[in-house]
Amino acid sequence: MATDYDAPRKHAEEDEKPEVLPELKAQRSASTSNLIDEDEVDLADSYELPGADLSGEELQVMVLPAQADEFTCASCFLVRHRSQIALEKGGLLYCTDCEG
Repeated sequence: MATDYDAPRKHAEEDEKPEVLPELKAQRSASTSNLIDEDEVDLADSYELPGADLSGEELQVMVLPAQADEFTCASCFLVRHRSQIALEKGGLLYCTDCEG
């Protein structure tokens, strides 16, 4: 006998759905009404929109000088550990990522 694999399948479990008890219905409706309503203004302040004007914002970052075991790559300008020096040319140091 040929089987049509594109036909929707019927499961016995779908036909026999158990009845929900009235207590569970009451509990379900009570639990959804206990949700905390948060202030929309507080939520709106936490969102950052793309292209937003952040010119009035200040960023405070502590900048440390280069350590004795670090160098700045002359190609990508990232501060790297001295173990990542791949090439020194004309007094400039290049990292393994830029010279790899």
